[in-house]
Amino acid sequence: MYKVIIVDDESWAIRGIRNAFDWDKYGFEIIGQFTSAYKAWDAIRAQEPDLVFTDIRMPDISGLDLMKRAKAQGLNVEFVIVSGYAEFEYAQEALRYGALDYFLKPLDVDMADQFIARLAMHFSRRSAARNHLLLDALTSADQDEIKRFLPLSDCAAVCYYQVLAIYFEGDNKDFIQLLSLEGRPVNAVEVEAGTRKMLVVLMTEHRACLEGSWDELLLNKTGIHVVGISSISSQLKHMSKLIKEADLSASRVFLEEAAGAVHYEPKLQLVKPCIDGLYSLIQENQFDNMDVYIKGLQEYFRNHHLGMCEVVYLWNQAVGILVNAYSEELKDMELEFLNYSEIKERFEHFESMCSFLHDVLTSIRHGNSRSLQEGDILSCFNRMIAYIDRHFEQKLYLKDLSVQFFINQVYCCQLFKKNLGKTFSEYVSELRIKKARELLKQTDLSIEKIAIKSGYVDYYYFNKVFKKHCGMTPTKFRKS
Repeated sequence: MYKVIIVDDESWAIRGIRNAFDWDKYGFEIIGQFTSAYKAWDAIRAQEPDLVFTDIRMPDISGLDLMKRAKAQGLNVEFVIVSGYAEFEYAQEALRYGALDYFLKPLDVDMADQFIARLAMHFSRRSAARNHLLLDALTSADQDEIKRFLPLSDCAAVCYYQVLAIYFEGDNKDFIQLLSLEGRPVNAVEVEAGTRKMLVVLMTEHRACLEGSWDELLLNKTGIHVVGISSISSQLKHMSKLIKEADLSASRVFLEEAAGAVHYEPKLQLVKPCIDGLYSLIQENQFDNMDVYIKGLQEYFRNHHLGMCEVVYLWNQAVGILVNAYSEELKDMELEFLNYSEIKERFEHFESMCSFLHDVLTSIRHGNSRSLQEGDILSCFNRMIAYIDRHFEQKLYLKDLSVQFFINQVYCCQLFKKNLGKTFSEYVSELRIKKARELLKQTDLSIEKIAIKSGYVDYYYFNKVFKKHCGMTPTKFRKS
């Protein structure tokens, strides 16, 4: 909700402004009403509202004076000026000083909805722009840039940080309120990282305040699917690492649908039996046991409550073992080292990843035998490419496409390399980033909407992929 303060030296005028608009409908909340400009100024400094409706001419302090004071103190507050017809020149002067808008007394009720809808659109765009800058800053290595956006105390000898990654359903995004921080010495900053994903950065001088159960507070609320909870650090330079830890923890949904609250707790040593099992299967040519091995992987991960850290470790170790043993046979099968975001983008869930490993082992066992003629396969492959070209903005998984177009998914990987010179993932990413670049250049859509139109529901991941392809973030690309 956008916080609003109304200032007018006449109480009837305040009532008129308050009753003229459907505040809740457009995301506004009135947090203060003042007939005294002095008291209003104290409230503006203390509560830092998003918007102030103020009469332009009042005793002692005018609306223009309030604007000048706020600007001088660097407060991020917008002003709407209320004026009579005789004061229109003052209103124009206020606009020159940066007032967001103005309306004349008496307010035309028929225009009220249109007026506040315009304000809501402005704040939505302002919020989205600030959110993108904040996410860029937090994931950078520039500590000065991070400090610009976080409410840090210069007096604190040490500050502790923790990050929550929250995947949610519904429209309730006020997780700071859900955390019940009122009266506790903890600052919190929310960052939207996707259409259903929020990062919450927690800051405090007291480490013990971050060692409590945020999970209990949040998971008692409806609409929250999973909460990933990072470790605690006193180093601002670790902010990007904390974000990654929280996101990795929240990625437990890759393995189990109802993930709940997940603290960052790597258990890589527990994956060793899985790695040893694959190594023995390959070295001793025990491909008759591969069904049992793949099924056992899923049971083992579930029984030991392993998470995304362990999935990444398993995948990359498996890739190393397979490629080392069958480099020629597997050279075009899209067996490459991946991070956790790339694994989630490529596979729908852990079961899909295990299924792909099973198909790779089956391919090795049967020596890539084909059930279709080469001409038929190429025809199916071309139809698949045409489908991808038309639907790249949707969720695409190679496993589903291989079933749809009657080609083994392992052989699909080889066809991409052989015919297009790139992997399936590279092909789809290039289409999406090309689309994103065009939208950034040619439209004024928010970057979050551009991410969605390009096929990315997770803005945090879109940011990383775009930077990998273009050498800069989407925000900087648009500015350039």
